[in-house]
Amino acid sequence: MSAGRKNNITKKDYCTPPKYVNAITDFFGEVDLDPCSNEYSLVKAKHKFILPIDGLNQQWNYEKIFVNPPYGRDITRKTAIYDWIEYGVDANEKFGSELLYLIPVATNTKHFKHILFKKFSCICFLEDTRLKFYSNGKEDIKGAPMSCCFCYIGKRTTDFFNVFEKFGKCFNIS
Repeated sequence: MSAGRKNNITKKDYCTPPKYVNAITDFFGEVDLDPCSNEYSLVKAKHKFILPIDGLNQQWNYEKIFVNPPYGRDITRKTAIYDWIEYGVDANEKFGSELLYLIPVATNTKHFKHILFKKFSCICFLEDTRLKFYSNGKEDIKGAPMSCCFCYIGKRTTDFFNVFEKFGKCFNIS
């Protein structure tokens, strides 16, 4: 599911837990786009892209975007988390979009080294080391096999810190 590990899980619809959905709502107010949504998502976005609509083939001309991308490699579409992060940076540069990502902590990966550390504004490393995502509308009791973080690209870094610092350690990275 993450850096250097083989993804043995075929399930692709892990949903953001309620306490983080509440924080996302506190931060953004209303989310304009969730490009990686599914039928069980707890994120109340104005616009959602749900497979078979591929969010990477749609335009992200929205102000406030939340992305909980697929963590493993998508063999069918030949995409990975790098593609979702790169696409978000493009939306930020083209449209001035603010983006908030929930992703695995893997600082040795290409997306961290080449995109996040160079383009993003701030990051919050979550204290929940085994984040319990929701699957099919219910909490997954096992928890994720990796630590996760919120990464933000935009201008409201103070607001980011104010909302997310209660969940972990926040840093400016720009």
